[in-house]
Amino acid sequence: MRVFVAGGSGVLGRRLVPQLVGRGHQVTATTTSAAKVAELERLGAEGVVMDGLDGVAVGKAVAAARPEVIVHQMTAISMAHAGKPDLKHPDRWFAGTNRLRREGTNHLLAAAEATGVEHIVAQGYASWNGIREGGWVKTEEDPLDMMAGTPAQVGMEAIRHVEEVVLRYGGAVLRYGAFYGPGAIDDQVELVRKRQFPLVGRAGGYSSWIHLDDAASATVLAVEQKARGVFNVVDDEPAPASEWLPHLAACAGAKRPMRVPVWLARLLAGEQAVVMMTQGRAFSNAKAKRELGWQPRHPSWRQGFAEEFA
Repeated sequence: MRVFVAGGSGVLGRRLVPQLVGRGHQVTATTTSAAKVAELERLGAEGVVMDGLDGVAVGKAVAAARPEVIVHQMTAISMAHAGKPDLKHPDRWFAGTNRLRREGTNHLLAAAEATGVEHIVAQGYASWNGIREGGWVKTEEDPLDMMAGTPAQVGMEAIRHVEEVVLRYGGAVLRYGAFYGPGAIDDQVELVRKRQFPLVGRAGGYSSWIHLDDAASATVLAVEQKARGVFNVVDDEPAPASEWLPHLAACAGAKRPMRVPVWLARLLAGEQAVVMMTQGRAFSNAKAKRELGWQPRHPSWRQGFAEEFA
């Protein structure tokens, strides 16, 4: 198929494009930097410079590519775009990404409709942000936590916007867990090594992780099957911060993370960090396995982190 990957030079796009090409698809991949076009071409795609917030530019790029499927992977989370991680002010840290999830998604859908693209697969998020009630592991039927009244609310609403408009178009939203893999968690590992990524309280909040290559393989299946609906793309082992963070530190050769009380973490890092560490709800991948026939090659972050730093 002809596949248009918006955000092809991002951390996931760089793993996705070669998988699509390897399966015989003709890929057009976008980047915001002319310097990265050659990299996309080395991966086997036709590289195109495109600003996802420019509706006219998006329309022209999609029309020129004539894709059968659009894959929306546009974010602005890298340090080059967003600066250093700022959990206390996620509304600021994710400002660019929030715009891409709202305006950028709308532009892609408008271009898809104008050019007759029948299918779209978009990036969602499912790590610690399940609704904070009931059990610790959520399915696609459970609502996401909107973090109402906190600086994280605008970002959570942007994620919900992606789901609402893409599903209305008849597409698929893949709720990826927290990424790890080449280039995905360098900023977090730096904080861990400096002992600036502490455990909060009892650190009983759950998260879900996913290796970039596994996220990419699920995306390829969603493209090829023209899947519809929401799918949690996470590994097999949701886990509390009290387990995954010390393991990450050990694999990275760092000292064990310090532990800080909830009140201090709220003061220093904000409400999102406290919720993630103490009340977070993770996700089940049963639907993606059942309906897409997907199996992660890295079924647990335990082995995955170890391989990452081997």
